[in-house]
Amino acid sequence: MAPVEKAKKVAKSAKKGKKHPVNSYLKGGILRYSKAQMYKRRALYRLKDKKSPVVEKVKVPIKKVKKIGGPKNGGERTVYLKKSKATYPTKTFVKKRPSKANFSEHKRNTRRNLTPGTVLILLAGRHQGKRVVLLKVLASGLLLVTGPFALNSCPLRRVSQRYVIGTSSKVDLGAFKVPEHLNDTYFRRLKAKKDKKSGEADIFAAKKERFVPNEQRKKDQKEVDSALLKVIKAHPEGKFFAKYLQNMFALHSSQYPHRMRF
Repeated sequence: MAPVEKAKKVAKSAKKGKKHPVNSYLKGGILRYSKAQMYKRRALYRLKDKKSPVVEKVKVPIKKVKKIGGPKNGGERTVYLKKSKATYPTKTFVKKRPSKANFSEHKRNTRRNLTPGTVLILLAGRHQGKRVVLLKVLASGLLLVTGPFALNSCPLRRVSQRYVIGTSSKVDLGAFKVPEHLNDTYFRRLKAKKDKKSGEADIFAAKKERFVPNEQRKKDQKEVDSALLKVIKAHPEGKFFAKYLQNMFALHSSQYPHRMRF
């Protein structure tokens, strides 16, 4: 029966955890017992005449007298043992900051359906509504597309993926590889530097320069078009596919783009 008795003792000791407050608040924030009543209830009068022993604290020296050589320096000088913050040396280390990559070095994320050979619908620009073929994604994140030019007169150009709808129709480019020199620097236009001259006559004299493609552009366009037209002819629905690229995309009444499957 010994283990049973031990279990009972443990249960009794667990009940002793409750604490009863000596004083409590009544309604309206008034205490049940006053200050004088609590003095009596706690028997604080017993501690009235008792005095705690006075412990003398050892004084720690703050200053120190230091001898200084030289006849005109006074011989002695008092120095504080604990230096103030004003006398601390300044910190020379440079705070590390996270390095920031240049805009050209940012990671570009393109949509999953925008793969080489996909037919895209242009939503903005002078070629708005035309169907074009995606050739590749450039380092800047822009899409390199073409009509081809022989079908819908859309040349090689860069387009942002914001202004493009990717369709389910696709062309298998196969062994065709886009020339390496067709990159962002190839399409960059160099603006002529303006001379800083004072006067109102210079504003009206300036003329807008019209862009004219050079011979290299025309040559590259012909090469890309000839390769793309061969790929389109090899498509099982080659004739219909060529007409599909020639036709412009447009919405008619009761046609909603968010309900369409392109």
